[in-house]
Amino acid sequence: MNNNINQDDSNYPPFSCTHSPNLPEILYNLKCSIAISTYQAGKLIFISPLSNDKLMQLPRDFEKPMGIAVSGNKLGIATKQEVVILANSPSLAKTYPPKPNTYDAFYMPRATYYTGFVDIHDLHWGNKGLWGVNTSFSCVVLIDENYSFTPKWKPKFITELEHDDYCHLNGMAMKDGEPLYVSALGATNSPKAWKEKITTGGIVIDIPSNEIISKELAMPHSPRIYDNKLYMLLSATGELVCIDTNNGSYEVVLKVRGFVRGMCKYGDYLFIGKSKLRETSTTFEKLKDTAVGRESQNAGVSIVHLPTAKVVAEFLYLNSVEEIYDIQIIPDAIRPGILNTKTPEHTLGLSIPEKTFWADFPTA
Repeated sequence: MNNNINQDDSNYPPFSCTHSPNLPEILYNLKCSIAISTYQAGKLIFISPLSNDKLMQLPRDFEKPMGIAVSGNKLGIATKQEVVILANSPSLAKTYPPKPNTYDAFYMPRATYYTGFVDIHDLHWGNKGLWGVNTSFSCVVLIDENYSFTPKWKPKFITELEHDDYCHLNGMAMKDGEPLYVSALGATNSPKAWKEKITTGGIVIDIPSNEIISKELAMPHSPRIYDNKLYMLLSATGELVCIDTNNGSYEVVLKVRGFVRGMCKYGDYLFIGKSKLRETSTTFEKLKDTAVGRESQNAGVSIVHLPTAKVVAEFLYLNSVEEIYDIQIIPDAIRPGILNTKTPEHTLGLSIPEKTFWADFPTA
């Protein structure tokens, strides 16, 4: 694949992309699909292997989607002012009227939590329910039907819960069904104060002790625990790092190239999101003349073989998608389908424990 893509995208249809020749085979052998959220384009996108040598993508409209949570047959999506819960129904997939016997999984909207405008970033299911990072209120929350959100933890340097993004809390690492670490762009306690040292002021906090365990990080995002090790992306340097939770130092596992954010592990592979720098953003302005700024020409996904710490495949957008927030894997599905709540179509698929039904689709 040619990584030096011509940026004149005027001749390409929307959502045009390019990928490494081996990517379809990797996904096909893993029997999985990639789910990415792009709040800039307003889409959740499934990237799936049609065969060993061909990919397909399925974009669906959601309003500013950010964090994605996957657990069993459930899929959660944090959007601009809601968290939408979908459930996989393979039997509805088989009889989906417009395309019967096409999909091997089918995600249908089943519940919506109205959180309000709280800028939820990372989203994960745990032992107590659905956890989210509430960036506007600088806290970790549980999301359910009782309240807009229920604050369960905040950094000790945050004195009050206020609706003004004091530290840009963004990422959350889970272990044994509980939140264990969070990332933020600063240890600050006033509105947008984290922007002053945005490229160097990042921190990681241990949730049980509420102590900062690593600091002076380059825009940390997407903390994840794999094999009892804490991995993280440093967006401002384009690096995948492994944090020593005892002394706060880190080892650079790999320089991925570009503005990295969003990460998921499946098998021996890490799937890492990459974003194009937003031209109108004062936040990204400080990165334009850096190596990451020069390398961030396309949004996409880098696939890293973790045992060898090498990028083995890539998927890049030529247009339409400029920013990616989160990545998750849809396991055991090489052609998943999904409906949103933007049209009445999702109300026609009915599911009960023993059986599924499709109501009649309206005729033209």
